[in-house]
Amino acid sequence: MAETARDGSAGEPKLDRSVTLWQITLYGLGSMLGAGIYGLIGQAAGQLGSAVWMAFIVSMIAAMLTGLSYANIVSRYPKAGGAAYVTQRAYMIPLLSYVVGLTVVCSGLTSIATQSNVVAASIAKLFGLSVPIWILAIGFLLVVAGILLRGIKECMWVNALCTVIEATGLLIVIASGVSYWGSANLLEFPAAESHNNEIGAIAVLVMQGAVLTFFSFIGFEDMLNVAEEVKEPKRNMPLAIIFAMVAATVIYMAVAVTAVSVIPWQELPKELALVAVVEKAWPWFPPIILSVITIFAVSNTALVNWIMGSRLLYGMSKQGLMPAKLGKVHPTRRTPYVAILTLLAIVIVLSLVGDIKALASSTVLLLLTVFTIVNVALVILKRREGEPQGDFEVPILVPMLGAFVCSALIVTRLFQTGDFIAPLIAIGLILLITALYFVTGAGKDQARLRRFIEQEDAAAEA
Repeated sequence: MAETARDGSAGEPKLDRSVTLWQITLYGLGSMLGAGIYGLIGQAAGQLGSAVWMAFIVSMIAAMLTGLSYANIVSRYPKAGGAAYVTQRAYMIPLLSYVVGLTVVCSGLTSIATQSNVVAASIAKLFGLSVPIWILAIGFLLVVAGILLRGIKECMWVNALCTVIEATGLLIVIASGVSYWGSANLLEFPAAESHNNEIGAIAVLVMQGAVLTFFSFIGFEDMLNVAEEVKEPKRNMPLAIIFAMVAATVIYMAVAVTAVSVIPWQELPKELALVAVVEKAWPWFPPIILSVITIFAVSNTALVNWIMGSRLLYGMSKQGLMPAKLGKVHPTRRTPYVAILTLLAIVIVLSLVGDIKALASSTVLLLLTVFTIVNVALVILKRREGEPQGDFEVPILVPMLGAFVCSALIVTRLFQTGDFIAPLIAIGLILLITALYFVTGAGKDQARLRRFIEQEDAAAEA
């Protein structure tokens, strides 16, 4: 049976509460803006035509429902355990909390492993290196681990740098094509799919496009797990979530309008569409700059997911759902170093496996399931007497609609693609996590879990 974390003592080192509002906003924005947008625009335009910008509005509204729920949650319970903490508090079912927590961790692990190989391949191509990709990938992972072990301040400065660079890449795209604005009809839909612009068919097209672009806004989960390191989290975290989502929406819409204005949507490539846009609008612009920006964007995604995963394991350890050692904080660097090193070992193995796209697709479905569970958890907590109130509260209708939207996205994604390999892998992953729960004996002491929440409430009141 795994040793679980004991009740914290006053002498234990704590996480470093040093992250400011602008840093956590950039952290969230960096999590949302990624290299994926360079290919996503082309795919979305293939579905929606020149009206691709509409998909970003609809998906932002849909994502904002869950984002606002998370803002409400973190305003009440600024804990590193994130989704696992609020799930345990609402349902009091340790197994469900364990599955939710490790599901989110798994989504981060697959992302880190994938990005490490992308960075390695990009660096090898950029510098003409003949070094094996796996060596470069492991080297990249060791560098990121070193930044994480150094401290949250260093992580946030590196994240801020990467976020500014990747945002600059998208601003370059916008600047290159802004002179083309107004030259294209932004309400042109594919004739066959829209049944010659029938309202009902257009509505279906926009919803399908929104399903594709919805995942551009996932980043609030990453933000939730660093709440214990943010100054004035009950005020700053909700503001940061909203600021990051609004900023991402404005950038995405401007990029979408630029793309279909410079290149007709019928000709927009499915892969690296934005690179093609800049090449046409600014043929003099050195393409190597966008390649370098892409490396920073991918690296930032890995960094953000690693921060999230390590803090989630730390928080679950404090709840008694994970081994006690994962809750250890370095006395001088104030980082959860055991959790960081544990993830390093796992992602090195995953990066050596090679193609894990099917696993990544399954974790997307699992994340939507987590969002549904967390939205319902907030509904339960809002209806429960005696629960603490946050500085940021939303009407109960918001998490109810958030749960509905996420559930609808799960169904739409399943039947739109017709690919049932990803859900089968998702079910297999849940069964594996469940088996791990019983093998390790995690959460067996439910009385201790209740005491943990009572102690947290007492500390908050004090």
